[in-house]
Amino acid sequence: MGRIFRQLTITDRRKIEKMYLSGEKAKDMADTLRVNVSTIYRELKRGRYMHRNSDWTETERYSADIAEEKYQENLKAKGPVLKIGKDIDLANYIEEKIADDGYSPEAALLDIKRKNLTFSVTITKQTLYKYIYDGIFMRVTADNLAIKRKRKSYHKIYRKAKRAAAGTSIEQRPADIDTREEFGHREMDSVMGQQGKSKNALVVLTERKTRYEKIFKVKDHTAASVVKCINSLHRKWGRLFSDIFKTITVDNGTEFADCEGIEKKDKKGKKRTEVYYCHPYCSAERGSNENQNRMIRRHIPKGTNFDRKTKKDIQKVEDWLNNYPRPMFGGRSSQQLYEEEMRLII
Repeated sequence: MGRIFRQLTITDRRKIEKMYLSGEKAKDMADTLRVNVSTIYRELKRGRYMHRNSDWTETERYSADIAEEKYQENLKAKGPVLKIGKDIDLANYIEEKIADDGYSPEAALLDIKRKNLTFSVTITKQTLYKYIYDGIFMRVTADNLAIKRKRKSYHKIYRKAKRAAAGTSIEQRPADIDTREEFGHREMDSVMGQQGKSKNALVVLTERKTRYEKIFKVKDHTAASVVKCINSLHRKWGRLFSDIFKTITVDNGTEFADCEGIEKKDKKGKKRTEVYYCHPYCSAERGSNENQNRMIRRHIPKGTNFDRKTKKDIQKVEDWLNNYPRPMFGGRSSQQLYEEEMRLII
């Protein structure tokens, strides 16, 4: 059975004391009590004291009584009983979404709102974060949270590229695309696997308005594989392709060098899409792509050998990403918004 949300009782503390004296490891204690191992470490710290032996040496030990006394003192200092403690179902649901499904605390709360789930209490995003940092949850700690990044100042200083961009510069891209008001404008990037071992790679396409993501596993990190992805999408959507993929913005990587292959003209000389190339070393010009890639890394960490990943594995990540509750969309998912846009086209 999985671990559940609950506060440790004096009975639990006496079990911990007994297990500690018998030399059991913290992980084994956590398994026995069905709590997170970090909870055990905090508890051992709370009840720690120095025991004087008969030979006058001292040994560090754990006392259930000392831990319980400190726990009760902390409760009094905090005031009323924690709000979430009144609804174990809510606590367990939040733990499941964060620990098992990889949601952020805010996304977990938005998921509850999106599904119209009803619990006896409600909590705010700020309160939930405080609970996590205070160690209230058994299976959720600060380690489950996305890494907080310092915002880098963005200066438009363009260094010379190692090679010339293959096609049209982003400077020529229509300004109205920046507003994200029109559907069908994409950002494309590639994700490499374990260096020296992973031949396969990922090609990811992000729709700018809805943040809808399409992920392809390709056999190698080449321009030919990228064009093959676009060709497969063209075959799937046929005459609708140009409405769904109006423009594609990429960086200057060699895998995107075949501009003509990506744009591909028909017999009348009309391009199926327009490709725009970012300035060198300016990933911020593909901001949606970069954010999506960070989310992908929650499920596929750096150093992963993509050769061992199946299409089903990749599809699972894509589905998770597209169904993730988005704060920017009021809790709605990219999948929901994408389907609405597609109904206007098909």
